Amino acid sequence: MIESPSGFWGPVVWIIAAIVALLIAYFIQRRGEKAYKKGVQSETFLMGNPKLSEGETHVKAHNIYWGFFEGLKKYYVPTITAHTGIINDHLIWLIAGIAIVMIILFVAGGI
Repeated sequence: MIESPSGFWGPVVWIIAAIVALLIAYFIQRRGEKAYKKGVQSETFLMGNPKLSEGETHVKAHNIYWGFFEGLKKYYVPTITAHTGIINDHLIWLIAGIAIVMIILFVAGGI
């Protein structure tokens, strides 16, 4: 039998470990509550409060990320105005970014 440098074959150990973990999870699951109340346990949990109608629970906001965009407006406004949506422009920016990184690595002596 050919042995690996660590003394045992790794995949077999991982398979055994997975089987043991699944057995442990199965036994933990079997110890759980066996009773199931169909009407009560299938309702939506809302912190112990009764579920309200869709209109009462809807968060009214133009944009949920308003504060995020407002805080980074100095970054997003130039980015949005430079965005054309044309794939050629995206590829030019990608190639230019890679070229800048390569120049920095070449100057720094990384390559």
